[in-house]
Amino acid sequence: MAHTLAPDTEALTLRHGDLEFDALAAGPADGPLVLFLHGFPEFATCWRRHLAAAAQAGYRAVAVDQRGYSPGARPLDTADYTMSELVADVAAFADELGAARFHLVGHDWGGVVAWSAATLHAERVISLTALSTPHPAALSQALASSPEQREAMSYVKLFQTPGAAEEQLLDNGAAALRGVFEGRVPEDLVEDNLRRLAQAGALTAALNWYRAMTLESAFADAPAVSVPTLYVWGDADVAFTAVPARATGEWVAAPYRYIELEGFSHWLPEEAPDQVVPALLEHLSAAEEDEED
Repeated sequence: MAHTLAPDTEALTLRHGDLEFDALAAGPADGPLVLFLHGFPEFATCWRRHLAAAAQAGYRAVAVDQRGYSPGARPLDTADYTMSELVADVAAFADELGAARFHLVGHDWGGVVAWSAATLHAERVISLTALSTPHPAALSQALASSPEQREAMSYVKLFQTPGAAEEQLLDNGAAALRGVFEGRVPEDLVEDNLRRLAQAGALTAALNWYRAMTLESAFADAPAVSVPTLYVWGDADVAFTAVPARATGEWVAAPYRYIELEGFSHWLPEEAPDQVVPALLEHLSAAEEDEED
């Protein structure tokens, strides 16, 4: 059964241990797997245009409501949201889908997970595509050296404060949470995101990704990735400045393409599908050709 906001997809359930994750899938079951990882405060539906395009190109395209976002995968302990747990989920998704090797696409927090998974599971990742999110080491250095980058991420302190963050984000009809999207995300997706995050425990689970950073830093210095990488950044991004974006290539020890989109902000999956999708399909195709050689 298709999701009403992504009619070109079918619903799947993926399991990792006792956790059950909701996912959207499209394309032939025997096509090369492309896993799409969303960020905060979104769900798999943000990838609807990309899923349809990848499926049409012959890929098995799967986007997952990640840990905390799927009602069946919502542990209560903040320690269950560390990067090691999130990366383990990715490997489990690929196992569930029967893919020894796969392509990874991530945005925002999903981009952090994708960078990390491409490092820890390089032998399994055919290609990496990151939207908005720079390499964690580039971001770590920028946070240490750039006042602009520290200011851009100053909201994290609030998000890490239990109770206060939930109250402020959901107050007045979730006006602050709605404002996060800057009016750049289609209204049907925004309304669905807000509805789902207003469910009991949902927003806290999503915010646990930030709170787990105090237990295991997501932005600690990380090694260079060794898989073909496409990185797309909008120069009006409110979370990531040009400093880490333009330095990201220093942490890619493989074929690398960097695309800077003028006038686009943080929400590239929905803001810029016309720019992102062709670049993504070209990147996937080139990596597949290398895979066959």
